[in-house]
Amino acid sequence: MDLTANVPADLIKDGNEANFMADVVETSKTVPVIVDFWAPWCGPCKTLGPALEAAVTKARGKVKMVKIDVDQNQGIAGQLRIQSIPTVYAFVNGQPVDGFTGAQTPAQIDAFIARVVAQSPAGADDGLDEALEAAAQMLEAGEIDDAVQTYAAILGEDEGNVAAIAGLARCYVAQGLLDDARGILDKAPMQKANDAAILAVRAQIDLAEAAAGAGDLGELQARVDADASDHQARFELAEAMLANRQTEAAIEQLLELYRRDRDWNEAAAKTQLIKVFDSLGPKDPLALKGRRRLSSLAFA
Repeated sequence: MDLTANVPADLIKDGNEANFMADVVETSKTVPVIVDFWAPWCGPCKTLGPALEAAVTKARGKVKMVKIDVDQNQGIAGQLRIQSIPTVYAFVNGQPVDGFTGAQTPAQIDAFIARVVAQSPAGADDGLDEALEAAAQMLEAGEIDDAVQTYAAILGEDEGNVAAIAGLARCYVAQGLLDDARGILDKAPMQKANDAAILAVRAQIDLAEAAAGAGDLGELQARVDADASDHQARFELAEAMLANRQTEAAIEQLLELYRRDRDWNEAAAKTQLIKVFDSLGPKDPLALKGRRRLSSLAFA
């Protein structure tokens, strides 16, 4: 894939004191601008600079980059109090809004770019979708802290963004901060309280609480093997499987319990299955298959 296709020609440029106002301050009123303060003798700069350029190019015009050689532009460096390099600032609407000093990992750079894009000036192309996608990728990769910062930046621009609310709550669930997750979900607009993304996280919270008290997987499996009609053991086995991320196996056990006695414990198997399906989301293959099988059993 050619990342340079359809990318503005002035996306990345060398800056100086003469054009700083035009290239950074004024330009940032329409699109965020990242300023990389560097010097030819700086070792970390030689790694960070290209990594930043690649990330900016990947953003495809949602953010621009200006490189400032501090040796050649000591006035700007002094004015912005650059004390060490590499230092990176992000400008939006003519003001610095974010930044960092020193080397960064690729994940940290992606998170930084996503946060900056999320703060695109009013009237600019909406960068929230790109930021949401980046945050979701961070969460999936286990980069929870970066995902939290990115979702928080999105909510700073759009406090009612349901995808960001749900994403931030999922981060807290991943960290075991279930009360914090609930608190974030409570901030969802009332008319969006039953949005699929919100319901999915609420289900994840319920399942996480159940998993915290799950029994020993091996012992529960032995109980079920010894007595297939021990519904309580089968239900607890499914909980233990969920706690061990054996989601498909847990669904199988709950479906089997429902097949054997759909009314057991006030239809507990069906209730738990619905929570699992909700937690996976409406498009997840396991959820789709599981819902079809549950419906088939219900009408059998």
